[in-house]
Amino acid sequence: MKMNMNELMKQAQKMQSQMAKIQESLADETVEGNAGGGMVRAVFNGQGEFVSIHIEKEVVSPDDVEMLEDLISAAVSDGLRKAKELASERMGPIAGGIGMF
Repeated sequence: MKMNMNELMKQAQKMQSQMAKIQESLADETVEGNAGGGMVRAVFNGQGEFVSIHIEKEVVSPDDVEMLEDLISAAVSDGLRKAKELASERMGPIAGGIGMF
């Protein structure tokens, strides 16, 4: 059974519209990356944009700047990974079998 071109185009437009709505809603959702047991927290929105960072005073030491840098890097990496997972989770049902996410 063949699907006519009009039906195919309508389905593609519907999917594109659904994906755009999800992308918009991802901007309103946040995820938090953590490092050092939560001593450094990096917040991103669901689109992977950086929102904020929180650093507990206990990890700020002028004698060990490298450790703080490592904690920040780890928290940022964790936050970005979580943002990608969130986007994939939200887009997955729509992208389904087309291998987009």
